[in-house]
Amino acid sequence: MNNLFPVLLLNARPAAGKSEILHYLHHVDRAARIRRFHIGNIVEIDDFPMLWSWFEEDAILEEMGFHRLHTDTNGYFNHHGLWNLLIRKICLEYEKLLRDRRDLHENTTVIIEFSRGCEHGGYAEAYKHLSQAVISRASILYVDVSYEESLRKNRRRFNPERPDSILEHGLPDEKLERLYRDTDWHELAETGKERITVGTARVPFAVFDNSADITTAGGEPLGLALENSFSRLWEIYSGA
Repeated sequence: MNNLFPVLLLNARPAAGKSEILHYLHHVDRAARIRRFHIGNIVEIDDFPMLWSWFEEDAILEEMGFHRLHTDTNGYFNHHGLWNLLIRKICLEYEKLLRDRRDLHENTTVIIEFSRGCEHGGYAEAYKHLSQAVISRASILYVDVSYEESLRKNRRRFNPERPDSILEHGLPDEKLERLYRDTDWHELAETGKERITVGTARVPFAVFDNSADITTAGGEPLGLALENSFSRLWEIYSGA
């Protein structure tokens, strides 16, 4: 085992601070990032660009006089299976990385980012659709905020001029409430304490408490808080 997480699942409610954490990690010197966080070169796989491409395709199809494929006119998926299709697309992207870069995990951490609420199956359902290639290498960092905090930051970050932006996209209040008010994360975490059972795998996890919004300001306070969470996660992952 080298000193890196091979695959990190970064999960949370929308606007909880996932993108801010990634922004911070990208700007830490590589040697310090490995030493403090066990994160090497970063490759991100995020389901938001996949999801947004479906919105764009449906809008184009509608303009052309055809039926929308993925979503209704209010932007809700036509059926819940599409949430699991996104997970499988994530896994396909990861497996292509493994195919094309045989030495991928000698120096690289693949960070997989997504949010799931109970309305569309929650994390319990999403994790079932992770491939063996992903789940056998995965650890989970869950960024914990209340629904109210998710709502506050979602409103603040939304830029209507850039709805496709990773850092500036947002959801209407009613959609955020329907899709993400309820989450099954805490129930899953309580069943495993330090590891969550996914199929035959026992996946290590740690929780990053962002209730005080450490991520917005960034800087060393964020770095120290992340170091604590990643150090704990590494102890569990490595069996230290």
